[in-house]
Amino acid sequence: MPILYSFRRCPYAMRARLAIFSSGVPCELREVVLRSKPAAMLEASPKGTVPVLVLPGGRVIDESLDIMRWALGCADPEGWLAPQGVPLEEMQRLTAQNDGEFKRRLDRYKYPQRFGLEAGETDRDAAVRWLGQLDRALRESAFLSGGRPVLADMAILPFIRQFAHVDLEWFRQQSWPGLQRWLDWFLDSRIFAGCMEKYAAWQPGSEPVVFPAQQA
Repeated sequence: MPILYSFRRCPYAMRARLAIFSSGVPCELREVVLRSKPAAMLEASPKGTVPVLVLPGGRVIDESLDIMRWALGCADPEGWLAPQGVPLEEMQRLTAQNDGEFKRRLDRYKYPQRFGLEAGETDRDAAVRWLGQLDRALRESAFLSGGRPVLADMAILPFIRQFAHVDLEWFRQQSWPGLQRWLDWFLDSRIFAGCMEKYAAWQPGSEPVVFPAQQA
């Protein structure tokens, strides 16, 4: 079966697991310790970041959105690739906006010392514009394209979760009813719980872990 190298808390790896979980396509999950990356993963993808998906024929997919599209191309029972009433191009634009400027601000907010900053509040406040844009859209509908989640929701939500948990008290004090409800739905969902199970770090010779677990 395909092999997925992942790291539980990484939002890129999380979005890949979400799509694989939704599709129901079984993979061998290999949990990675980022400070000690396995040689097999680095051989498959020398850039050394997760997620990395190695298909049975040897093809390697090492971009999270590409893994999502691969999984949903195999099976898309929840219709994540079929947004309702909103053009697919708009969903792609939102995802690109998340992965670009917002992710840059998120990194500087969460890890200011990495960027030579004393604190991350300036970048937090710059990210508020994007969060406000999402909140306005989510006041109109439960999800970004209507009444059910699609790929854009599930690709963006792991990063909103990461942002919120930098300072959860501050985040909860903000007047973002649509955004807060959207995040709460995600955190309470069956799919989030299924994707956040803890596994021991993989080592050569480890007993294979089949993901999603219900496929075992």
